[in-house]
Amino acid sequence: QVRLVESGGGSVQAGGSLRLSCTTFGTRWSTYCMGWFRQPPGQEREEVATIDGDGNTHYANAVKGRFTISVDSAKTLFLQMDSLKPEDTAMYYCAADLCGLVPYGYNYWGQGTQVTVSS
Repeated sequence: QVRLVESGGGSVQAGGSLRLSCTTFGTRWSTYCMGWFRQPPGQEREEVATIDGDGNTHYANAVKGRFTISVDSAKTLFLQMDSLKPEDTAMYYCAADLCGLVPYGYNYWGQGTQVTVSS
């Protein structure tokens, strides 16, 4: 059974940094894609950054140059967030799935971790 567990959220002042982690359990995929998504208060969930099994990354325009997605050999997913802005305040979720299934939507999600940025 696949399970994802996020950690690392918290409260920070604008300009500060946070590092989110997403530990994966039960994944036995040889080719996988993972990503970070966020849902600001009262808004739809949006993609933040994704990474595939070859290390190819994609970032939303709003976070380019400030956030960095990475994954280690244990399939722990990270999101380094620098130069944080109040508009980055949201619940952050990690997601994972076989890359071939991602166009249809990720099937596996974490429970979320709150990030709050104050001005």
